[in-house]
Amino acid sequence: MVTNDASVQPVPSLAGILELARTQRLSFNELFQFAESRSAAGAMFEAAEVYKAWIAFNDSHPFLHLVYFNYSVTLRQLGDVAGSIHALRACLKLEPRFGPAHINLGRALEDSGIATGAILQWRNFIEMTGEITADVLTHRLLALQHVGRVMENAGLLEEAETALWQAMELRPDKTEAGQHWSALRQRQCKWPTLVPSDHVSMRQQIDAMSPLALACFSDDPLFQLAKAYRYNKSFVGRPDTSGFSRKVAKQKTGTGQRLRVGYVSSDLRDHAVGFALREVLELHDKNRVEVYAYYCGEPAEGDATQLRMKAAVDCWRDIAALGDAEAARQIADDDIDILVDVNGYTKHARTKILAYRPAPVVVNFCGYPGTMGSPFHHYIIADEHIIPPENEIYYSEKVLRVACSQPIDRKRVIAERPTRAEAGLPEAVFVFACFNGTQKITQETFAYWMTILLAAPGSVLWLLAGNDDVDHRLRQAAENAGVAADRLIFAPKAPNAKHLARIQLADLFLDTFPYGAHSTAADALTVGLPVLTFPGKSFAARFCHSIVAAAGVPELICSGPQAYIERAIGFANDPESLGKIRESLRAKREACALRDIPALASRLEELFWQMQAECERGETPVPDLSNLDIYYDIGVELVQDNIAFSDDRVYRQAYRNKLTEWHNYAPFPHDSRLGG
Repeated sequence: MVTNDASVQPVPSLAGILELARTQRLSFNELFQFAESRSAAGAMFEAAEVYKAWIAFNDSHPFLHLVYFNYSVTLRQLGDVAGSIHALRACLKLEPRFGPAHINLGRALEDSGIATGAILQWRNFIEMTGEITADVLTHRLLALQHVGRVMENAGLLEEAETALWQAMELRPDKTEAGQHWSALRQRQCKWPTLVPSDHVSMRQQIDAMSPLALACFSDDPLFQLAKAYRYNKSFVGRPDTSGFSRKVAKQKTGTGQRLRVGYVSSDLRDHAVGFALREVLELHDKNRVEVYAYYCGEPAEGDATQLRMKAAVDCWRDIAALGDAEAARQIADDDIDILVDVNGYTKHARTKILAYRPAPVVVNFCGYPGTMGSPFHHYIIADEHIIPPENEIYYSEKVLRVACSQPIDRKRVIAERPTRAEAGLPEAVFVFACFNGTQKITQETFAYWMTILLAAPGSVLWLLAGNDDVDHRLRQAAENAGVAADRLIFAPKAPNAKHLARIQLADLFLDTFPYGAHSTAADALTVGLPVLTFPGKSFAARFCHSIVAAAGVPELICSGPQAYIERAIGFANDPESLGKIRESLRAKREACALRDIPALASRLEELFWQMQAECERGETPVPDLSNLDIYYDIGVELVQDNIAFSDDRVYRQAYRNKLTEWHNYAPFPHDSRLGG
C-alpha cells in the first residue's frame, strides 16, 4: 500500500518488533500498544511471542510484573492454561500483592480442576490484604466472592456462607455476594434468613436478594414485580442495541405459512424444566409451527432428554459459547416470530439476549414462577388458578392462559415400587412427605408441620435429604418444637425413575409456602400421592393449587394455613378418607387437565398465533413498568415484617395506604394497579 501521508508510520513487522525487544529498545508503552493491536486483529500468537521476548531481555524493568500479567492473559486466550499459570506465578513473585494476578491464578486453577488450590490462592490474598486500602479492596472482594462461589459448588455451604458474609461486610452496596448468601441460608434452613449487622443493614440484604430467593421468602407479588424490574435493570441494563433493527412481524396470519417459534433455555436437558417440556415439543403440530430450540446451558452429551428434544424440533442450536449479541443475531437471522423464554431469572439464564429483541414477540413461559418486570417480555402464559383476572396487576406482561401451566411428560419411566423397608420407612405408620428443595422450607412452614406431627402421634415426616448439617438442623428444630428427631426421615438422592416409584409409599404430601411445589407436585399426583396445599397471592404461592385443581382433586386445596393444618391432622387420624381421594386420582388420571398434553400443545399454538395476529396489527402489548421504583421502596419497607400469610384485602390496603402517603409528600403519575 502506498501513501503520501507522512504522518502515517508503517506497521513494524514481527521480526522488527522482536529485535527491538531483544535490544531493549521497545518501550513498555510500545510493547502494550503492539501486543494489544495484534490481539485485536486476532494475531494473539504474535502478541505472545513479543511478550515472551520482551520478558527475556528486560528482566530488570520495574513494571515487569505487569508484562507477565498481560502475557498470562494472552496465553489464556490461546488456550495455554499451563503457560498462563507459570506467567501469573512469575508476576506474583515480583509483586506478591498484585490482586488481578491472584484472581486470575485462582480461576486458572479452578478451570484446571484444582478447586482446592484455587481457594488457597484466593485465601492467601485475603489474608495478606487484611489492612484494607482502596487499591486492594476490589480484588479482595472478588477473591471472597470466588471462594464463596467455588465452595458453594463443592457443597461446602457453611464455608461459602462465611466467605460471602465477609464480602458483604466489605462492600454491602455490592449485591452479588448478598444474593448468594441469602440463597445459601435458605438452602441450609437457617432461620431467620436475613440477619442484619452493624455493617450490613436489613435493607441492603433485601436489595441483594434475587427474585427467585424473594419468592421463597415472602408472598408479596407487588414487591416481587418491583424486584424483578430492579433486577432486570441491574442484571441486564441497557445493552448497546444500535446495530440491531427492531424485528417487525411478517405477514403470516391467513397465509398458510408456518409460525416459527423459538424456545430459549439452559434447561433443555435432564432437568425439571426439560422433563416438563419434552413431550410438548414432540406434540407440536408441524403443520402450524416450526420449532427452533436455543440451548444455552452446560454441555449435556448423551443426555436422554436433550436427545429426545433434538429429535422433536425442526432446528436445534447450541448458543452457550456465543456472546449475548451473537446469540441474538443468530435468533434474528433465523426469523423467529415468537421467542419463548424458558429461563426467566434462574441459574444460567441468558436474559441479556432477549434485551436485543431478536424476535417481534417475547414470551415468559414454564421456566420461571413470576413476572419478568422487563421492557421486552410482552406476554406471560399461565392459567386461571395461578393468575386469576384480579391478580393481573402483579404482572408487567399481558396474561394469556392455558388449562394448566405445568406440562408433564407422560412417557416418563417409573421404576418398580419398593417396599417401605427398602425406602427406609417404618411400616404401619402415617407418612407425611415433602420432596421440595430445602430452600422452600421456611420457619413458618416447618412450624405448621410440627403442629401436625404433635397432633398425629406416631406419624413421621419424610423429606429430601440435604447435607448432614441441614438434616441435623431440621432434627434439632423438631426437638425444640417437642417432636422426636427420629420422626424426621430423610430420603437420599435417587435416579428419577426410582424416586417416582418410592414417593408412592407416602400417605400425604404437604406443600410448602410461599414457594410451593411445581413439578414435584405433578410427580406426586401422577403416581397417586395426594398433595395438600393452600394458595397465596404470588405465582410461586399459587402454582401447586393449580396443579392439584388440574388433577381433579380440589378437596385437597385449603383456604389457608389453619385449614391446611386441620385437614392434615384429620387425614392422619382417618387414613381411610385418603383412600377415596387416591381412588379419585386413579379414576381421573388419564382424563384430567394435568395429563392432557396434546390439548396443552394445541392451546399453546393457538396462543402463539394470537400473539402473531396482534403483532401484525401493531397491537403487541407494552409491558407496564409504571411507578415500579415507588413500589420497590414501599415494598422493601413492608416485606421486612414478612407476614407469612395475609388476607388479600388487607395486603392491598397496606400498599394503598403507603401509596397515599408517598403521593401526598411527592405526587407521582396516576397508578392504575390498585385503583389509585
